[in-house]
Amino acid sequence: MAISLTDSAADRIRTYLNKRGEGVGLRLGVTQTGCSGYSYVINYADKIDDADIVFEDKGVTVIVDPVALRLIDGTEVDFVKNGLNEAFSFRNPNISGECGCGESFNV
Repeated sequence: MAISLTDSAADRIRTYLNKRGEGVGLRLGVTQTGCSGYSYVINYADKIDDADIVFEDKGVTVIVDPVALRLIDGTEVDFVKNGLNEAFSFRNPNISGECGCGESFNV
């Protein structure tokens, strides 16, 4: 079981946490929504709960709740810049389909 980060994602997370001046890492999860079933939820975490599963990659702490991990285990998180747009993107080996806009997925 693992969540991994590209160099770009790790750099972005470290930069933002340093700019915030607080936080323990990145919290990654899912929510039921969209036309395909689930979408990713990504936030900066200020604490780690007892039930959380914690990964370390490239010097960054990634925090995931156990329910979400069943859907996103093996996912690689990237941070992509395209012109003026920038966003985290996800390569999830568990998905069986995505909606046309790329905002939601199903497993």
